[in-house]
Amino acid sequence: MAKKHEQPRPLAEDLELPPTGADAHAHLDSEGLLNDLPGVMERARRAGVTCIAQVFCGVAAYHAHRQAFAAWPETVFCLGVHPEEAGSFTGADLRDLAAAFRGDDRLRAVGEIGLDFHHNEAPAPVQEEVFRLQLNLARELDLPVVIHSRDAAADTLRIMEAEGFAGRAALWHCFSGDAVAHAERIMANGWHVSIPGPVTYPANQALREAVATLPADRLLIETDCPYLAPVPWRGKRNEPALAAFTAAAVAVARNMDPAELWTLCGATMRRFFGA
Repeated sequence: MAKKHEQPRPLAEDLELPPTGADAHAHLDSEGLLNDLPGVMERARRAGVTCIAQVFCGVAAYHAHRQAFAAWPETVFCLGVHPEEAGSFTGADLRDLAAAFRGDDRLRAVGEIGLDFHHNEAPAPVQEEVFRLQLNLARELDLPVVIHSRDAAADTLRIMEAEGFAGRAALWHCFSGDAVAHAERIMANGWHVSIPGPVTYPANQALREAVATLPADRLLIETDCPYLAPVPWRGKRNEPALAAFTAAAVAVARNMDPAELWTLCGATMRRFFGA
């Protein structure tokens, strides 16, 4: 029997959004994207993405790949040790992080940092200690933080509040199910959230309802590429251009014009990262 041909998927540029959008969280140094970087950046441009926050998970990744972005000044950098790597974190790592930030003004935020109790790659007390150390570094450098919290929202909030981060610049990356119940508290602390592709998934009605209630000026759009591609590209490699589909879904949930939402979230992202 002949194999059924897959129907062509719509392109992000078909949405015809203006060149005012931004991807607040991308891992462009992942192998597939890094090897296709010129194409990735061109598709992003055609989709209206004009600023991208490139997140390096660790100093080694930062030093290995930062020069790959020399030709694309529209990328700003974030750097931190992911909670899954907390078990191998040392004092030398903390010193290396501090040195990197002091030597590169493209580094605009400490992150992604936080807690991950889904994979439990490191014991919870170890994750908490590494999280606190990096929060302290961000305070010393007077920089924003980008937060990773999976199955750990209550503990993440507890630590951030105890460390005096209420009112400081913080972005709750990949805002999703376990954060929805804490959305009011996140907003009360003055923090931002970035909305990923799963907001487009049919089963995530609760997430769409939560997104509809959040202050418009606290919202950013992200891909977390190469993961979490939105509908209609779900199951495929994600990339910054596809943030346009996420923005369109958020606009529908909020009963807003997509171009207005796209532009507003892009402007908020640039302010947050000083881009």
